[in-house]
Amino acid sequence: MNKRIKELALEVFSFKYKTDPNELNPGHNMDHLHKFAELIVQECIDKIETYRIPVGNSRSGELACEWTYNALRDIRDEIKENFGIH
Repeated sequence: MNKRIKELALEVFSFKYKTDPNELNPGHNMDHLHKFAELIVQECIDKIETYRIPVGNSRSGELACEWTYNALRDIRDEIKENFGIH
């Protein structure tokens, strides 16, 4: 299980049971939360990958589009790395 997803899952359980996350043993529910988190992260990545920017007919519009795509790609890659999505 990805470390960050596990941390978030423990935070959910600690909120639900109002206890310290280090004292929890959520058992098999952790697998369900992990899959749920993966699906949410993948949905966000899919949204980033399909985002399209309208570009005018100018060189500055093309540059802005290129910079934005590069930024979106970097954000997507950071999210994938942070949550262990391949």
